[in-house]
Amino acid sequence: MKVFGHPMSTCTRKVLATLAEKGHEAELVMVDLMKGEHKQPAHLARHPFGVIPAIDDNGFVLYESRAIIRYLDQTLPGPALTPTDPKDRARMEQWMSVEQSYFQSGAMKIIMQRMFASMAGKQPDEAIVDQGKDEAGKVLDIAAEVLKKGYFAQTGFSLADICWMPYVQYLFTAGAGSLITERPAVASWWERVSSRPSWKKVAG
Repeated sequence: MKVFGHPMSTCTRKVLATLAEKGHEAELVMVDLMKGEHKQPAHLARHPFGVIPAIDDNGFVLYESRAIIRYLDQTLPGPALTPTDPKDRARMEQWMSVEQSYFQSGAMKIIMQRMFASMAGKQPDEAIVDQGKDEAGKVLDIAAEVLKKGYFAQTGFSLADICWMPYVQYLFTAGAGSLITERPAVASWWERVSSRPSWKKVAG
């Protein structure tokens, strides 16, 4: 299996973390975003929207990280990352949707300004950072109530946790870790999930 992506990409990290949880090795084929390789014909043939990641599993090509991690969990041996109980599986799906629809947009405003703008030699726009903090904080207040029970899916660690982890990691890198640490249930969750061997392998 090949993963076409970049190790710094949040969505690539979701795929790599899932592979690590399943105990499966795949070849990471670097797609250099700085050189615009994600917009070149070779990659567009794999991902017509020109973003990362995509996988090639013995000729089966799939893009979109959340679709990929569901596929990996269903097809690879190793511990299940999707609950078998319908209600808890629904909770997992709910929190994967919350990440996609409500959390990552605010978090990425902070990350793009504090991390990637700086990497490009630009000054961060702190007004955008503040907006992102407000948006992400409101979602984290709701998540905190759920995480008092341990994980997004009540039966334990799941794909939902994996979906949130790359953004939370980068909030710390972007100097916005207080969004996590000032919410004890979220901080406790992060301490648990970030100490997993799979995440240490991905985050280095």
